Amino acid sequence: MNSPPNPCNRLIKSFSDGSHLEYDRGSFDEWCIYLTRPHRKRVAPKDIQYFKRFQQLAVKHTAPRIYANFVKIYEQTTARLDQKILSAITRLSSKYGADALVMDLLFTIVYAGMVAEENKSKAILKKRIKRLGMHQVLIEQATPTFAANFSKGQPWQVLDRECRKRGF
Repeated sequence: MNSPPNPCNRLIKSFSDGSHLEYDRGSFDEWCIYLTRPHRKRVAPKDIQYFKRFQQLAVKHTAPRIYANFVKIYEQTTARLDQKILSAITRLSSKYGADALVMDLLFTIVYAGMVAEENKSKAILKKRIKRLGMHQVLIEQATPTFAANFSKGQPWQVLDRECRKRGF
């Protein structure tokens, strides 16, 4: 079996404003996602932060629309970062008008997170865990804090049931 490539310091995507995302070593593994913006400190985006931003953008662009676009990305996600999917995310995001750049960034963060989950050997639910959070935030209108913390300390069987209950 081929093991996935070591992602340390690996560029995920560059954006039109000079920002970029990359994988690097985090506190748990080598699949931590970092955002670097011009003239700012590099940060690891947290689930609660991007869930909150998606929820804010849903007021303008509707939660079902954002969720449906997320599902398109989810369905194509594997353990390999795919340049075709990254390009498709940019095209899909361009339909969000003035919010195109932020949607490109947010969808790319979630996509890269799902790729990371698919590569974690101990992760049983893999990318489904991100879908559960996105569903909770966008469809169920749960708070970003609730969705970001829902899976913590839960047995995988409970989370699997929660995913199946929602049809994924």
